Amino acid sequence: MIAPTTLFALDTLLTEEEREIRNTVRLVCDREIRPHVAGWFEAGELPARELARTLGSLGVLGMHLDGYGCAGMGAVSYGLACLELEAADSGLRSLVSVQGSLAMYAIWKYGSEEQKQEWLPAMAAGERIGCFGLTEPDFGSDPGGMRTTAKREGGDWVLDGTKLWITNGSVADVAVVWARTDEGVRGFLVPAGAPGFTVNDVKHKISLRASVTSELVLDGVRLPAAAMLPGARGLSGPLGCLNEARFGIVFGAMGAALDCLETTLAYAAQREVFARPLSSYQLTQEKLADMALELGKGLLLAVHLGRLKEAGTLTPEQVSLGKLNNVREALEIARKCRTLLGASGITLEYPVIRHAVNLESVLTYEGTSEIHSLVIGKALTGIPAFT
Repeated sequence: MIAPTTLFALDTLLTEEEREIRNTVRLVCDREIRPHVAGWFEAGELPARELARTLGSLGVLGMHLDGYGCAGMGAVSYGLACLELEAADSGLRSLVSVQGSLAMYAIWKYGSEEQKQEWLPAMAAGERIGCFGLTEPDFGSDPGGMRTTAKREGGDWVLDGTKLWITNGSVADVAVVWARTDEGVRGFLVPAGAPGFTVNDVKHKISLRASVTSELVLDGVRLPAAAMLPGARGLSGPLGCLNEARFGIVFGAMGAALDCLETTLAYAAQREVFARPLSSYQLTQEKLADMALELGKGLLLAVHLGRLKEAGTLTPEQVSLGKLNNVREALEIARKCRTLLGASGITLEYPVIRHAVNLESVLTYEGTSEIHSLVIGKALTGIPAFT
């Protein structure tokens, strides 16, 4: 038996440093996450603050950013870390993506020097947590329709509105909130506990249960002028952050798929059916071969996009290609693996059903498959099918 990634000689495409980062994150996940994550999922809770400090000491929070306590690693290194984190659980990778690629990136890219100094070092260390408030109850794929407003009153800004499906919301020390102003869409740093700012957790989730998902309610939240992110004006600001997070998903989804396939290969080798190992049957081997093929193709695509990102030539359309393909194929791999595990596949004794239901959320957030298809369609035809 060989590992699925060995078929594609994936390690030959990576530097020694990239392999070391991947292996280090995997070891920490094996030690700190995997023994507990099924219980967190079943209970619908996550020790986010404790994990943030662990992940901060590991150096993966904002690891692709330069300065301010961030590691300044390359895109492929960051992607491999996302792969290993999501191989443990999509909720863990979501925590890291929202912290580093949404909240921290927004401050790093668009913030003032004072904002960067105040927030980024502590966020990189996991001592402070951030969230990203863009999606609203009625506006997900269409963020341009947002109803949250920020109005000037003297030298202050007053924010009103509601954001929904916000990862890290109730554990965040600061929320990056996007609001409509007379000058267009602008970003604001809203500290936890600000008068008029309340956070409610979303309950009764079946997916991403080992993740904090919240509603942010802003009712006359008064902020000083210095709370605005000065470098972001219009939707290009939040959409630029989303592209950063989507890139992590391109790798992360393949981590969930890899964990499913490795689990299934081990199970099929020891599970006997009609006095023979399940893995000895032709139909089983066809499924395993098909899944290994799609996994390998997705990993090769992810590394290629990572190299383009490092070269500064990666386009949003290419990120959409990666997100659309890799999440879709990861979900199909998880579903096929579930069938090979039979009834055992629906229990939390194995990670497969947990990955499968988590990937249903990953398929939707950071741009649905339909939206990414239309982004690609526009690139191919030159005709926008949505505004």
